[in-house]
Amino acid sequence: QLRLVESGGGLVQAGGSLSLSCEVFGRTFNRYRNTVAWFRQAPGKERDFVAAIRWESGTAEYADTVKGRFTLSRDNARLTTSMQMDSLRPEDTAIYYCATGRPHTSTLNSAGEYDYWGQGTQVTVSS
Repeated sequence: QLRLVESGGGLVQAGGSLSLSCEVFGRTFNRYRNTVAWFRQAPGKERDFVAAIRWESGTAEYADTVKGRFTLSRDNARLTTSMQMDSLRPEDTAIYYCATGRPHTSTLNSAGEYDYWGQGTQVTVSS
């Protein structure tokens, strides 16, 4: 069993920045096989992929909507990912969830590929 705990988030004006963190707890996390991803869900909308990082390589991939604005990194010793979000827009407003699993490369952006999820943290960007 794994437990994920998000922190960060809050209210910011458009153009501002926020940083989210996700810490993973549990012995079954495999540094060579697990991926940690972020998804977000706005009211009345589906849960959308934001970014993911393959733990072993540290290689991150991003949704087109956030590419160039969000940066995902990981701290291997602390089993923590950090997502720096810059140039925030009102359409970035959502609950942000981190998750972990062992997806294939082609399904990295699919929520169904992730087995464990955090409780979510609210990000609100005012115009």
